Amino acid sequence: MKKKIAMIGIIVEDLSYAELVNDILHEHAPLILGRMGIPYKERGISIITLIIEGTEDEISNLTYKLNKIPQITVKSIMPKKN
Repeated sequence: MKKKIAMIGIIVEDLSYAELVNDILHEHAPLILGRMGIPYKERGISIITLIIEGTEDEISNLTYKLNKIPQITVKSIMPKKN
């Protein structure tokens, strides 16, 4: 399968789930090209941006696992031509 580049945005609204998010990201570490995390202490949230490269199935699997976590918002985008 052809690999694609994607960007995934994650908002962690309950920081007690941060460890679970990090466990999932560690599991999918070979896909991650870059990661930026910003703790927004005034609002009690954390924002994570990932740049990843993988097959559509790998990208979908990662976003599916993250979406199953309560208090986590996940959005992914891929370029039209990749």
